Amino acid sequence: MKRLFTTAIALMVLTAAVTAQPSTQKLEMKAKEIIAKMTLDEKISQMMNATPGIERLGIEPYDYWNEGLHGVGRNGRATVFPQPIGLGATFDTDLIKQIGEVISTESRAKYYIARRNKNYSRYTGLTFWSPNINIFRDPRWGRGMETYGEDPYLTGTLGTSFVKGMQGDDPVYLKVAACGKHFAVHSGPEATRHEANIDPTKRDLWETYLPAFKMLVQDANVEIIMGAYNRVYGESCSGSKFLLTDVLRNQWGFKGHIVSDCDAVNDIFGGHGIVKTAAEAAAVAVKSGLNIECGHSFEALKDAVQQNLLTEKDLDNALLPLIMTRLKLGIIDKDPDCPYNNFTEKDICKPEHIALSKKAALESMVLLKNNGILPLKKDIHRLFVTGAGAADAFWLMGNYFGISDRYCTYLQGIISKVSDGTAVNFRPGVLENAPTTNPINYAINESARSQYTIIVMGNNGNLEGEEGEAIDSRTKGDRTSLQLPESQMNFLRQIAERKKRNYAHGDSSNKGIIVVLTGGSPIDVREITEIADAVIMAWYSGQEGGYALGDLIFGDANFSGRLPITFPSDGNKLPDFEDYSMKNRTYKYMTDNIFYPFGYGLSYSKVEYSNLTAIWNKNKTLSVKVSVDNKSNISTTETVQIYVSAPGAGETAPLQQLSAFKRVEIQPGQTKEISFEIPADRLMTVEEDGSSKLRPGNYTITAAGAAPSKRTEELGVGSVETIVKVK
Repeated sequence: MKRLFTTAIALMVLTAAVTAQPSTQKLEMKAKEIIAKMTLDEKISQMMNATPGIERLGIEPYDYWNEGLHGVGRNGRATVFPQPIGLGATFDTDLIKQIGEVISTESRAKYYIARRNKNYSRYTGLTFWSPNINIFRDPRWGRGMETYGEDPYLTGTLGTSFVKGMQGDDPVYLKVAACGKHFAVHSGPEATRHEANIDPTKRDLWETYLPAFKMLVQDANVEIIMGAYNRVYGESCSGSKFLLTDVLRNQWGFKGHIVSDCDAVNDIFGGHGIVKTAAEAAAVAVKSGLNIECGHSFEALKDAVQQNLLTEKDLDNALLPLIMTRLKLGIIDKDPDCPYNNFTEKDICKPEHIALSKKAALESMVLLKNNGILPLKKDIHRLFVTGAGAADAFWLMGNYFGISDRYCTYLQGIISKVSDGTAVNFRPGVLENAPTTNPINYAINESARSQYTIIVMGNNGNLEGEEGEAIDSRTKGDRTSLQLPESQMNFLRQIAERKKRNYAHGDSSNKGIIVVLTGGSPIDVREITEIADAVIMAWYSGQEGGYALGDLIFGDANFSGRLPITFPSDGNKLPDFEDYSMKNRTYKYMTDNIFYPFGYGLSYSKVEYSNLTAIWNKNKTLSVKVSVDNKSNISTTETVQIYVSAPGAGETAPLQQLSAFKRVEIQPGQTKEISFEIPADRLMTVEEDGSSKLRPGNYTITAAGAAPSKRTEELGVGSVETIVKVK
């Protein structure tokens, strides 16, 4: 009897302990209780991004709008990482997750400091409208810099890693809430985004525009999805039952909340003309599945209820995921069970965060050309650094950036590496987008007298970006051409011409020109590669970009970045910018007009591929093995890429599609066998009706250092292929 009594007591204690544990179900009950206590006006006030406090319910003011694209953005001191297009060039899932972890750590610390100061303003919250996982389908798009590139699988994989790093691994609570945006299809032009209707084929929709979002929802449990400005199939993306309810919630099982892009609900009546009033637009949005608006059109929700366009129950249902997000963040009543409550000022810009930013910059930079001039020796005699971007920190930032308390410009990074016995000079040489009018340009003379010239040129946030960011109001942030401003190109030509004249007069002391390109999108590099002895794509490399460039140029690190987007030969041969068809776009459908292919990048090493095998398993997976041999005396990190061409490739299926990748460190003279297990869903073909099918037949499997193409072969990229029969 005593034993039974003791067992019963232990069971009761265990049951009580389990019951006391926080759970999603308990949070949901609490959310419903909070909503039940709200008045209609209070409910509506909580459905726009800037929410007032409700003192009687213990709810503080809160603004849902925050940015964390590549570091805590627009909120003072924070570690600044490379722009996402540069992060895409790393092909490094572990790195991207670590960056997400750092951003969420610093944001938690900044949140608590702001609350201590009674600061409830925009950019102080824990709901981050990042990452941008739209597909960079056209290189002219100004916001392409915010994405991970042109490939849905790479984008979804890196985006998933970022979200996991941001949100943490607690089964109930969120470290921060991340957001996949912009759902869906939008990828330029910026100038027409408020009224454009996009009518993609079902194949393009399900093969290109939606997969990354599906991965974030199902593989990363992303908490927030943001609707786009444009229409798809006639419905505003922020008021689309098809996208927000049928696909996102019903097909994919999304459980978080959905936010509109800013003022997109206003576009439902003001831009798209779908309805005539704000009340009607608000009703359309809520009934379609939108939970919260960035903007003020939801102020008309009370009118919508009074006009019987909505019921108060509709508002309750929309409000529930919003309150759930804040409860999962542990911030409505300062939940003591939340494991993320103890971050402080000491967690901002820590040395390890700075080191991670440099690591990201090192891995992001892509060596496009090298005739043997690099790496430079540190004890060279005369070096000239020039270009508008060489000493300007703005050229490191991209958009949606935070502000670090330390930036290393490219000039500073170079100076930190070169010998103190080297004569180094610097002049901007040319304004960022204006010609030099002085008939005497000392920069040209300095270059002529130097052994080596490093010129930093390219784009910056004044030349490309989101609507409202770039200087040119006509393009709204997009680019009309892939060519750089003539002022920059003329400066490069003058340097090259002076070098040529010196050679003609017997002066061979000027050994060469190294061009460092900045920007977030492809550049027409045809003439640049003819002039320069080496070309580096540095992107917007973040606060440590200068130190990273110095390490790479002087050989203290090896290049490992790979292009996450195709560099076309001629921008004039691109399809119409407003045509959202994927025909002749990205490596999956481009047969020509390729200058540098997707996945391409040089290093100081020579790598060869061999012994590729592919086996189709009974469990519907593809086992791939390939040998990668470092033929040089320099250690290297090779991004091994596996491409699959399905039956019908180039006709009813993509030419090829990236199905796996892995960064592999290989020592000098070492051969490594790399293995991949590829699930069947990465081999499937999206059919004309949008359904996915594993087509039986022969599949071409290619292991390579870049996407297969005629141009890839011309560049001498290592690759090997085999055929496997899939049943």
